[in-house]
Amino acid sequence: MPTLTQAEIDSLARRSIPECRLLIGGEWVAGEGEPTPVLSPIDGQTLTRTASASAADVARAAASARSAFDDGRWSRRAPAERKKVLHRLADLIEAHALELAVLGVRDNGTEMAMALKAEPGSAAGTFRYYAEAIDKVYGEIAPTAENVLGLVHREAVGVVAAIVPWNFPLMIGAWKIAPALAMGNSVVLKPAETASLSLLRLAELALEAGMPPGVFNVVTGPGRVTGEALALSMDVDVLVFTGSGATGRRLMQYSAQSNLKRVYLELGGKSPNIIFADAPDLAQAAKVAAQGIFRNAGQVCVAGSRLLVEASIHDDFVAEVAKVTASMTLGNPLDLTTQIGAINSEAQLRGNLGFVADATREGGKIIMGGKQALVETGGWYMQPTIVTGVAPTHRLFREEVFGPVLAVTRFETEAEALRLANATDFGLASGVWTGSLGRAHRMVRGIRAGVVHVNTYGGADGSVPLGGVKQSGNGHDKSLHALEKYTDLKTAWIQL
Repeated sequence: MPTLTQAEIDSLARRSIPECRLLIGGEWVAGEGEPTPVLSPIDGQTLTRTASASAADVARAAASARSAFDDGRWSRRAPAERKKVLHRLADLIEAHALELAVLGVRDNGTEMAMALKAEPGSAAGTFRYYAEAIDKVYGEIAPTAENVLGLVHREAVGVVAAIVPWNFPLMIGAWKIAPALAMGNSVVLKPAETASLSLLRLAELALEAGMPPGVFNVVTGPGRVTGEALALSMDVDVLVFTGSGATGRRLMQYSAQSNLKRVYLELGGKSPNIIFADAPDLAQAAKVAAQGIFRNAGQVCVAGSRLLVEASIHDDFVAEVAKVTASMTLGNPLDLTTQIGAINSEAQLRGNLGFVADATREGGKIIMGGKQALVETGGWYMQPTIVTGVAPTHRLFREEVFGPVLAVTRFETEAEALRLANATDFGLASGVWTGSLGRAHRMVRGIRAGVVHVNTYGGADGSVPLGGVKQSGNGHDKSLHALEKYTDLKTAWIQL
C-alpha cells in the first residue's frame, strides 16, 4: 500500500467523476432507467450520476453471464490461466489503491486512514487468496469396492448474482466476486445505490486484467427494480447478499417465485462485547471497545454495538470508554487525522437519531453524544453516542442501528452475561474479555454467533470464515469455506 500524504488525497478528491454506465457483456452501456445522482456524505454535494438498470437491462446482463459460462470462455479455462488473471487484477488494485480508496470515501464516508487498508488493501489480498486457491482445491475419490470407482467432482455453479452493501463495498464485493470467479463462475454484481463508484472502477480494472467479456457484469440501480429483477432472474443460479434482514427475506421470496436459486445472506448483527472484571488489560479493552463501535461511524456489520460490563467495574469502565471516545476525531473522512467519518446517507442519519430518541423514552441514559454533528458542512455526521441502562426489552438492545451508537448493559454473573449475549435475534459476531482460559472457552462455546473474539475485537483475516447464525443469515464469506457457495458436487459412480 502506498504511503499517504494529505496533498495526494486532496488532489484525487478534486477530480471530476464522469457519469457512470452499466457493464454488460464487456461493454459500458446506458441504463434504461433515469440516472441516479450520487450525493457525497462528506458535504451533501452531487459527485456524479450512476445508471439505473431496468429489468430488461438486468435480463441482458444475466443472459450475457449465462452465455459466457456456457461457452466456457472462463469456466473451462485452465485453472492456472484463471489464476493469472486474478493475480493481475490484484496487482492493478494495488497500483490504483489510493485512487480507489479516495473514490470510495467520497462515495460512502469511511475515514481515509481506515479505508485504504479495509477497501483496496483487503480487496487485493482477497483476490490473491482465491487466485492461489484455484489450483489447490481438489475433488475426491470415495472408498468403494474394488470393481467400482467413486469420484466426487467439484464444479462451478454457473451464474452468481452478488448484491453488496454501501459500508465497505470494495472489501465485501471482493469477498463474493473473487471466490465466485476463482471457481469458474460468471458474475453479475449489483452495488448499493449510495456506494457504487469504487466497484465500477474495479470492473474497469477487471477488463484491463484480461477478464473475458460477459464473465463479470455490473448493474447499478435501485433495489426495488434492479435488485428485484436480479433475484427473480431464471439465469441466476446462486444469489449472495449482504444487507438488511428485510431485504434478505424478500430475496428468499423471489428465489421461491423464480428458479429456487440458492440464496446466501449476511444480514448484520447486534453483537455483544462482554467485559469481565478479570480482563487482563481493562484500559486496552476500553480502547478497543470504543474503536469497535465508532470506527466507520458504527457502519460495520460486526460492530460491537452492545457493551456488556460486569457490575463491579461498570462505572469506571464506561467512564474509560467515554474518555477514549472523546479523544477520537470526528470530521471530514478525507482528512488523515479523522477517526470517525460520515454517515452514508441522510436517511441513515435520521434512522440513527430515531434510535437515540427511542432509547431515552425507554429509560436509557445518554452519557455522550446523541445528536447530529458538523451540520454546517452540509454532510451527514453524528456524534459518537453512549447510552447506559439499556435493558433487554429496549429497542436499542434488540435492533441493529448501523451507526455510532453504543448500548451499555451491566451484568452480575457469567451466566447472566451469556444470557444477555444471546438475548437477540442476531448472531454474527461477539467479544469476550477475560483473564480466565476456562471462562473464555465456556463463552466461546455458549455464545450463539459466527465469530467470538477473545481479548480483542475485529481484525480476523481471510484465513477464517465470516458468517452468522439465527437471523444474521447463512453461508460464509472469507476462507476456503466460502468456495462451498460457488461450487456444486457431482458424483461419478463408475462400474469397472
